[in-house]
Amino acid sequence: MYHTVHTTCTNRYTREVMKMVGSAPESAPAPGKDADRRAQLVNAAVDHVAAHGITDLSLRGLGSAIGVSHRMLIHHFGSKEQLFVEIVRTSEQRQRDLLSQLRRDPGLSPVDAARLLWRHLTDPRLAGQERLFFEIYGQALRGRPEAAPVLEGLVNDWLEPLVAAEVAMGTAPAVARSRARLGLATVRGLLLDLLATGDRDGVNAAMEDFLQLYYGDSK
Repeated sequence: MYHTVHTTCTNRYTREVMKMVGSAPESAPAPGKDADRRAQLVNAAVDHVAAHGITDLSLRGLGSAIGVSHRMLIHHFGSKEQLFVEIVRTSEQRQRDLLSQLRRDPGLSPVDAARLLWRHLTDPRLAGQERLFFEIYGQALRGRPEAAPVLEGLVNDWLEPLVAAEVAMGTAPAVARSRARLGLATVRGLLLDLLATGDRDGVNAAMEDFLQLYYGDSK
């Protein structure tokens, strides 16, 4: 499926990536407080969307799927749109957590870590999450008040760790920030391309070309 991406990572790393993502952290808060329960619910909702997508998703249907009433979801999130915003935020945080884990692995070069993250992001099982991301993003840009909060940190929350990684490799801060923004925009643009065209081989080839330009001749 990903034969156009020339990765040097072993099958062991691929299996580990799939273990690290797609489920709530093992250290999730214990039930009791409202904030803890809210976090548990949104993690369960993220897992449900990852597994089943967002087609015809309603609060009643989602609540039934994760074992709570739709009234409980309204209590914690206010509306379906506000819950969707939290699903997007939590999904994005999971991706950042994964990238952080990959970059801490001494057996992976920066380009290897980027390839593994890309492989994860383009897994067909995450297509529902990706569609929801772009749907809520579009609603926020159109000024929908219930979707607007998703814009908070949508770029900067990614730029901070990406810039830090670039600076750690010796890149000047101003250049690092520009490179980080370019990388983020490229990934999101190619994800949108994949959802719109379904051309997996073409999108993967484009990402590989970008990685070669971004990181040099690393294989």
